[in-house]
Parts: sequence; C-alpha cells; structure tokens
Amino acid sequence: MAVSLKVEERATRPRSLRNKLRHEGKVPAVVNGYKVESTPIAIDEREFSKLLRENGTNTVFAFELGGKKVNALLRDAQTDTFTRHLTHIELLSVNLSEETEAETELNLVGDAAGVKAGGILTQTLYTVTISATPEKLPEGIDVDISGLEIGDSISIGDLPKNADYTIVTDAEEQIASIQEAQEVPEEEPAAEGAEPEVIGEDAAE
Repeated sequence: MAVSLKVEERATRPRSLRNKLRHEGKVPAVVNGYKVESTPIAIDEREFSKLLRENGTNTVFAFELGGKKVNALLRDAQTDTFTRHLTHIELLSVNLSEETEAETELNLVGDAAGVKAGGILTQTLYTVTISATPEKLPEGIDVDISGLEIGDSISIGDLPKNADYTIVTDAEEQIASIQEAQEVPEEEPAAEGAEPEVIGEDAAE
C-alpha cells in the first residue's frame, strides 16, 4: 500500500535556493519516470526520514504533482558525510500495475546446525535484484539457514518461490556457506637454557 508524501515543485535557480531549502528543513529532489517528465521538487526531510524508517526503502510514495496523482519509488538518496542529513533525493514514478526491478536485502535467519557443531558461517551475498509490481516489493527476504551443516552452502536457486515477486539475480549466486574452523598451530616453547642468537656477532668471538 502506498504512503502519502507531501512534495512541492521548486525552482532550480539561483543555486542559493538549495541552501534556503535546507535551512527550512527541506531536501532538494527530482522525480521522473512513468508519465512524469523530470521535475525538481522539495521534500520535508523529517517527514521523509520518518516514512523510510517506518516503511522501508522499497515503499511506494503517493503524492500530487501538477494536479496529477503520482506513485513513486525511491531511486537514490544522498547524505552529507559528516552530518548524515539528506542532501538530495531521486524518485522514480511507476505504474502500480506493471512490474519493476529493485534491490532488496537478504536476511539470514535461524541457528545453523553447522555453527553449533563448531563451523564458521560466511555470508557472501547481501542483496538481490527482484521484479514485482511496486506495492509487492519486499523490504527484505529471509533466508533460513537452520538446516546447514559444515560444508553446506545455500544459493539463490535454493530459495522457495514466492508468488509476489521473482528473483532476477542468477540462481547460481551463493548466499552463505559453513566451513570447518581452521586450527591455529601452537608455537613451540623455547628450549630451557638456550641463549638468544646475537645478530651480526662474529661467530669466532
């Protein structure tokens, strides 16, 4: 289900307008895509951040623009390295009845039998590309690893099918594996009474 978002069209000149927006707690943004030409807009940073926390990055945002209703997905969000405040947002207008591709996270769930037996779990893939209608895009996909033993692995092709979405990422891509722990050889203690070798000392002396 789409969540409501307030946006307003903005001017792009002069550049000082961007600083003015940020002082007002708003973020410069742009929206384009399905039936929408590239349009500069402004979004309240606090409201947008709250909606992301509550609904996730694959949320469908619904708003009015130029008298038209628009449904959009978050395509990109840039943040300031030091303050972590949003500095620019890019939204993609979408058709709710057509499938679109997006990235989603892979979340390992369960306690692997191999880890309980002393093995080491390694995750090698953290996100996948999926295809679905915008309102059915999952925020994440749970990957059950409870049945993995030492020497086992799980790949994209091992995941159960889901009627809401299709995973586009190659089925051969490995998600996680459990390897046997490597023993670290113990250092042999120095022999009693042995004198340390003096580097550079003449052997005849």
